[in-house]
Amino acid sequence: MSRRRQVSDEEQALWQAITRSVVPLKRRRKPAAPSKAPTEPKQKPPSRLPSASSVRAAAVVATPALKPSIKPTPKEPALAPIDRRSKQKLARGTQAIDARIDLHGRTQDEAHVVLLRFLHRAQSNGAKTVLVITGKGGRSDSGRGVLKRQVPMWLALPEFRALVVGFADAAISHGGEGALYVRVRRVRIFD
Repeated sequence: MSRRRQVSDEEQALWQAITRSVVPLKRRRKPAAPSKAPTEPKQKPPSRLPSASSVRAAAVVATPALKPSIKPTPKEPALAPIDRRSKQKLARGTQAIDARIDLHGRTQDEAHVVLLRFLHRAQSNGAKTVLVITGKGGRSDSGRGVLKRQVPMWLALPEFRALVVGFADAAISHGGEGALYVRVRRVRIFD
């Protein structure tokens, strides 16, 4: 026999916040099926009810013409974490780190701009992996530095995803918790 657990006020408020943010999915319209023309005309006795083919034909005529589809803007690719093997190679020095940036002593705004510019430059130079040093930062309420918290969030933003494949915490030899390995996305050449 199971007992029901009382829902706390916090859980109830969380549930209400989630349900308010839910947006129903849009339904897709099914295209009208083309009617098949009979190979031989058959004689049918007259009836008062409309035939199935006349109903289908009327439905096709009554259906408003579909608007030409506009290509949606391509979404930025999702981030992929750096695999364990690549991270080991970076830590051991068998895979090169192509560029480094140190964000110590910068404000959030400065660090954001400098990081974006750095990643653009690294991508244009053909860099595969870069090291972003955020520092562990001063101990705040969350126990981590501001840049240490913000940089991973920035790397997930659409403006950075065109530049970044993925990222992971660096090995202790490269800064540990205070640094990130960042895989740089290759430049796309359009013909």
